[in-house]
Amino acid sequence: MSASFHEVRFPLRLSLSVSGGPVRRTDIVSLSNGRENRNQRWKNSRRSYDAGSALRSIADLYELTAFFEARGGELYGFRFRDPVDFKSCGPLAEPGPTDQRIASGDGVTAAFQLIKTYGDAAASFVRTIEKPVAGSVRVSVDGIESPDSDFSVDTTTGIVTFAAGAIPATGAEIFAGFSFDVPVRFAIDRIDINMKAFNAGSVPSVPLTEIMP
Repeated sequence: MSASFHEVRFPLRLSLSVSGGPVRRTDIVSLSNGRENRNQRWKNSRRSYDAGSALRSIADLYELTAFFEARGGELYGFRFRDPVDFKSCGPLAEPGPTDQRIASGDGVTAAFQLIKTYGDAAASFVRTIEKPVAGSVRVSVDGIESPDSDFSVDTTTGIVTFAAGAIPATGAEIFAGFSFDVPVRFAIDRIDINMKAFNAGSVPSVPLTEIMP
């Protein structure tokens, strides 16, 4: 992630009530015989949210405004916790050391990227996890959980690095469990607050968009 990123999280109290989720882009061409040609424009999905739906009070508006100003509007990215998808497991479970397979060892490589796989019998999608939450990462090698002293985690990149004496052997299956944030930025350079409309139940739109790795 570039230097134009602040390793701070969007206020958790507000993020719990936002709307949004993954977005994909697909080109669809309707043929004269009634069939379709579909082409995937984006290789990966991209998360998009609207923080305006989380605003309930003047205190919320002030907190959002202060955070917006500190980020320079669209200038600096920041961490955001997706209200549904923020763990290596389901939202109601606790991350465990065998949640996600991240790689196989070769006896030499020490550094591995955290990933999360979504899929079923028909297809799967592998998502790069760049912003794990500090202290949340658990790692296992061939089903045995590694002690914290065997590895370190860069919480700004999502890279797990094994210590010299703990590098996974050739063919060893490496798994990890973790909590994570989404790297996002404001997708607007202006927050339009109308107090009359706000008091009547209308909230401003405050779009956030994921920063792709």
